[in-house]
Amino acid sequence: MTLLAPIWLLLLIPVALLAVTYVIVQLRRTAYAVRFTNLDLLDKVAPRRPGWRRHVPAAALLLMFALLVVGFARPQAEVTVPRERATIMVAFDVSASMGATDVSPNRFEAAKQAARQFVQGLPERFNLGLVPFSSNASIAVPPTTDRQAVLTALDRLSMDSGTAIGDAVYSSLEAIASLDSAEEAPPAHIVLLSDGSNTTGRTVTDAATEAANRGVPVTTIAYGTPDGTINLSGREVPVPVDGPALRDLAQAAGGGFYEAASGDELQAVYDDIGTSVGYRTERQEVWQWFVAAGLIFALIAAVTSMLWFSRLP
Repeated sequence: MTLLAPIWLLLLIPVALLAVTYVIVQLRRTAYAVRFTNLDLLDKVAPRRPGWRRHVPAAALLLMFALLVVGFARPQAEVTVPRERATIMVAFDVSASMGATDVSPNRFEAAKQAARQFVQGLPERFNLGLVPFSSNASIAVPPTTDRQAVLTALDRLSMDSGTAIGDAVYSSLEAIASLDSAEEAPPAHIVLLSDGSNTTGRTVTDAATEAANRGVPVTTIAYGTPDGTINLSGREVPVPVDGPALRDLAQAAGGGFYEAASGDELQAVYDDIGTSVGYRTERQEVWQWFVAAGLIFALIAAVTSMLWFSRLP
């Protein structure tokens, strides 16, 4: 937290002096009370009750002063606020390796289910598009606010051979660039899910460089386990997830990298991504928090003093 007008904190000095004065007065009051030898008189002048309760209104009043002073100093803090607009492209691996059953019922079906929930959870004003990729990449749904169009396209996906991760990034960038708007272009983000390394098409390095040049972060999800296999012509073929390649892509393109080895983990990843791309962090003045807290302590001082001593502090 930072302060835009810290000079106001000098007012804490008189508040501190007031607190010290209160303590001194209470000590003198105690010392004066013990000078009485008549216990009955002492009981009337300095009763043991209400004890600690008599300090509550004063403490609340001092806290009110301190909080108001900090409020005058105009504190700033980082606050998470929802984005009004954004463009999200979901690049979805539909290569044959997504049929591996190391994730129940298989990587492909579990990934589609998680993607559906991700789509439904994004703010309505966000533009959302879908780019499935295997040996090549295509724009199945250009950026749109029509969620049903994306969900329908997800349901129609089918698997094929090859993994063109680089082409998927380029196609996503092309879809983002095609979004025609007279207004200032909203921030864009690519979320790419895959379980393998690039086997065809343009290189991942070139794709990451292009995304970075255009200022579009690419967040990648490495989906699956090292023990995944598929049945190919009657034989088991290992299809381990390739996390390092996807991590390198995310780092080069300024996005995040996630790993998920189950449907539940993937859902948690999508939830986290939805939070990060759907919100932004900005610095805002939060003086009103301190003023509100100060007023609450003022009310505490007034209420406790009225209830216990029938007077205002």
